[in-house]
Amino acid sequence: MKKKIIRACTVPQSLTFVDDMIAHLQRDYEVVLLSSPGSEWEAMRRRHPDVKCIEVAMERHIAPLNDLKALWRLWRTLAHEKPHMVHSMTPKAGLLCMLAAWLARVPVRVHTFTGLVFPTAAGLKRKVLMATDWLTCACATHIIPEGEGVKRDLLSNGITRKPIKVLGHGNVKGIDLDHYKPSGEPKSDDVCTFIAIGRLVRDKGINELVEAFVRLNREQPATRLVLVGTEERELDPLSPETLRLIAETPAIEAVGHQSDVRPWLDAAHVAVLASYREGFPNVVIEAGAMGLPQIVTDINGANEIVVDGVNGVIVPPRDAEALYEAMRRMLDKGLRDRLAARAREMIASRYDHNYVRRCLLDFYREILV
Repeated sequence: MKKKIIRACTVPQSLTFVDDMIAHLQRDYEVVLLSSPGSEWEAMRRRHPDVKCIEVAMERHIAPLNDLKALWRLWRTLAHEKPHMVHSMTPKAGLLCMLAAWLARVPVRVHTFTGLVFPTAAGLKRKVLMATDWLTCACATHIIPEGEGVKRDLLSNGITRKPIKVLGHGNVKGIDLDHYKPSGEPKSDDVCTFIAIGRLVRDKGINELVEAFVRLNREQPATRLVLVGTEERELDPLSPETLRLIAETPAIEAVGHQSDVRPWLDAAHVAVLASYREGFPNVVIEAGAMGLPQIVTDINGANEIVVDGVNGVIVPPRDAEALYEAMRRMLDKGLRDRLAARAREMIASRYDHNYVRRCLLDFYREILV
């Protein structure tokens, strides 16, 4: 009889991180998916009709009353399902599912930290976030940091003293190199196009990126910035000045969410990640697989994928001046070509999805005895 495992995320769109692995997991395990309600479930059920899907409402932000209700529902669900393992990702699902799994006596409780919020927080908020991460680790039997930077932050801040390990070179999903590859179509060098993919929010460094680009564009009009992503005006809004510059600068094109980012990456010359914090940014892996040189901030994950001067340039976070200087340097086609020459091969050697999947399956075989 196959052992039952539950993969859990706070919101169903995060289940895309396990989507490609489900068929492989089903060969050895009975797989159950758990997340909040959402429209994304319809596509998931269509792709995996034989996988049980459980919806339990969870808030992404701190909501004490709703969190207690979610914890109660999760405990009842796990007590009924009796899984051999619960494996959670994303912060709120980690806290609630690990605590509920501990209360329900689930034998194997695994949480993957795809990123940490507390290192960039301050005051009481930082203490609360550290306490919730500590509780998540205390309830888990196994902890997987998505990258070495996340691992260092967990250990150096005393969040856990349990043995923890990064699987492979990090990253939870890997990349299909047959899917993400340059088209080979020649690009015009008349205009240098920078592209940033991700939510258009403060934490992604969009304020600094727009400021740096506008300055560059005034000096070098043959430049363009494409922003791929949606705003979150309630959770983490951009500054009014940034919104004004985006609206009034013809060289900035905000194209919203794109279900397929490959054409946008293929048309660009340089990818930029200006984020303040990440766990292990998939967009940096995708851009590298598409053969793009990159500018990234010196943060967890990004500084493990990009090696300064080899396949990209690393700059300090929250620094518009450093971003401007890096973007100005990237106007040199010789530099771009030299960095691009190593971009795809570095991704292929570390983050191919077959390798990442094999690392996870080996880990499961080790702990599910």
